[in-house]
Amino acid sequence: MAHCGSSESSAKVQAPRPDGIMPSQGSVDQSMKPVLFEIFGEIWTVQSRLGQGVSASVYRVSSGRATTAAVKEFQADTQGGDYGYHKERSVLEDIQGHKNIVTLYGVFTNHSCMGVSTRCLLLELLDVSVSELLVRGSSGTQGGRPQQGHSMWLVQHCARDILEALAFLHKEGYVHADLKPRNILWSADDECFKVIDFGLSFKEGNQDVKYIQTDGYRAPEAELQNSLAQAGMEVEGDSGCTAAVDLWSLGIILLEMFSGIKLKETVRSQEWKDNSAAIVDHIFASNSLVCPAIPVYHLRDLIKSMLLNDPKQRCTAETALLSPFFSIPFAPHIEDLVLLPSPVLRLLNLIDDSHLHNEEEYEDILEDMKEECQKYGSVVSLLIPKENPGKGQVFVEYANSSDSKEAQRLLTGRTFDGKFVVATFYPLSAYKRGYLYQTVQ
Repeated sequence: MAHCGSSESSAKVQAPRPDGIMPSQGSVDQSMKPVLFEIFGEIWTVQSRLGQGVSASVYRVSSGRATTAAVKEFQADTQGGDYGYHKERSVLEDIQGHKNIVTLYGVFTNHSCMGVSTRCLLLELLDVSVSELLVRGSSGTQGGRPQQGHSMWLVQHCARDILEALAFLHKEGYVHADLKPRNILWSADDECFKVIDFGLSFKEGNQDVKYIQTDGYRAPEAELQNSLAQAGMEVEGDSGCTAAVDLWSLGIILLEMFSGIKLKETVRSQEWKDNSAAIVDHIFASNSLVCPAIPVYHLRDLIKSMLLNDPKQRCTAETALLSPFFSIPFAPHIEDLVLLPSPVLRLLNLIDDSHLHNEEEYEDILEDMKEECQKYGSVVSLLIPKENPGKGQVFVEYANSSDSKEAQRLLTGRTFDGKFVVATFYPLSAYKRGYLYQTVQ
């Protein structure tokens, strides 16, 4: 989006106004959602509110050119609202360019029809969060029993992506200071996880935020610092927390992804404080029947190296990336390909072997499938392999992930020649390389 530079711009917004209600000057009614923004001379329609916090709301917006993005609007009537905006803007502008960090397209000031000015960030629109994946992943079954966490492929993918982001962030001198499942989102177009929300971030050695991290993902040293700050006390000569707090948070996140268990109460317990390593061992021993042995031990040791109480003993992001856990190739489970959108759709349970070996029937099916799939978006390519791997499966590459998501929603459960369609996503990078692996059921 070349028109979205980092220079500050002005914008206007229209908002619904309930009869007889006019917010006072300088305040924002949290229940009111903007209808549209004018950003850099272009009208962007608000499609939905993605999230709302104490100081900011995030909206999904779309331009007339079918481009989608996210707008983070900082509330004008909250204490420190401008500080939060300037802080996040400055950090994002300083660390742009890494594939595992959300992209900042531009910044602007929004002037509402009620005379209220708010600061906004125009950001890359991302997809499902790890928080949502944790909820969905804990509700499935595997081998006739409740599924215990996510596949090793998904855990490895997330771990590598976030460690890459942290290695870059820490090299630039920053601490994220609020890593949690809600702040890790999947990018369908880039096929990777990305870190968002830098509102609590700070330069190491210059911590300008008293209270950092979220309960359940807070490192022991941050917990102590927060408690002292709440009591109005400070440790003399303390220069603040270090990048090690981010590794602790990631360790908890990966343990939750592997186990399928929310650990908020566990990490508060005295038992955890006395011997967290024993609890980690117990969690991995409980899941040993579900996952292959060797990779499990590598992941266990990686997580334990992130959860050492002494921050100086904790692994760094760079050393964590050298773990043997990342040298093991995993195939995704079919559940992974349902959960993680990409521009490529894979249709199962459609085509019999007999159709593949009759050239005339095969060409007819290709034509029919392309015609059907084009109803939901722009089809770039379509492939139906005649031999394994991928034999009889239909791979449809759309121009973007928005089209493939709409197609997946509308095709799932449809019947084709008397068969129910099963529609999953498929990694674009693998499809482009012609790598049609068999997924784990």
